[in-house]
Amino acid sequence: MSGPRRRSFSSAAALALATSVIILDTPNAAAEPVDTGKGGSTEQTGGADTSGIHAAARIEYSGSVAPNGSTGNVTSANVDWSPPPCWYAPYLGAKDFKKKMSADIEGAASAPGMTGTPAAAIGQTKSHYEDEFGWEDTPGYKDYNVAKDGEGMFWAGVENPNEPDFLKRNSCTDLPFWVDNGEAPPPQYEEAITPEILAALAYQHMELPGTEVTLAPAQTTKVNLPTWAWLDEADFHEVQATAAVAVPGFALTATTTAKPVSLKLEPGTKDAETYPASGECTINADGSIGEPYARGKADRTPPCGIRYLRSSGDGAFDLQATITWEIAWTGTGGAGGDLPDGTFEDARAVTVQEIQSINR
Repeated sequence: MSGPRRRSFSSAAALALATSVIILDTPNAAAEPVDTGKGGSTEQTGGADTSGIHAAARIEYSGSVAPNGSTGNVTSANVDWSPPPCWYAPYLGAKDFKKKMSADIEGAASAPGMTGTPAAAIGQTKSHYEDEFGWEDTPGYKDYNVAKDGEGMFWAGVENPNEPDFLKRNSCTDLPFWVDNGEAPPPQYEEAITPEILAALAYQHMELPGTEVTLAPAQTTKVNLPTWAWLDEADFHEVQATAAVAVPGFALTATTTAKPVSLKLEPGTKDAETYPASGECTINADGSIGEPYARGKADRTPPCGIRYLRSSGDGAFDLQATITWEIAWTGTGGAGGDLPDGTFEDARAVTVQEIQSINR
């Protein structure tokens, strides 16, 4: 993520206290379930309280996405890649921010034990938004920028609710900062939301179709008998997931596209041969993989398949069929690029029997 900020000890103390005081309206609450892959949508929304102050950082997901804002079923082939654990996004206009922030500061100042350094930190934070007290890389704001209400918004840190690491999820700890409508956030806020961040979130929520590799024979085969494997084009198609955020003066969107490219077969034992030898079955011109088995092909070598060389005995071999999806994205302003390939595993138990023969 971003490098260290250039702040003094006193400003760091104020920041730590302020971020523990400011309780953002939950921008990422779960939404209603949707049908995935059928153009439905789900959203992680900012709740609205009875005073009308609301978190504007609302991300809406549509397309082939998991229900209830949960993580999808795509696994990144790059173990070093992960979706953003948090980001900065539009939060409140100046008047609403003043109402909420001043109430939070007043509540913190009146809490028991708020003396010495904690009290000084609260005072610095208050001055930052009331008296234009700034730090090395952060300007102050006179009267919470109320004179510019409607011309921009305060941005604040948003946790990714699907990030399991608590420390990472809470690492966007900078104080809320102002961004004019139509302007980009200051460059030091590297985690400020962008189309690329939205694309990564769409990736995280993407739900690939429950594609099941067809095998012939299906669950039980014989030693030295080729097992054919294939995926039909009708059930093996490109899918898309979109993430978007839209608030007054600010709108971003990104669409992540997953395109199936290959199927890798792992027999579950070293005593087997794969077709092709690499075990990697590439996609055909018509969008399918492999070739369906039909009567009369028993003596042929399948373009995609396995031949087991020994029996599985009283057990079974764990066949792993891993589908690789090529992931790319496009977003607002013509942005776009590639994301790590995604994988989806179809695992099953295969019983391999010896061919029984009778000698007369």
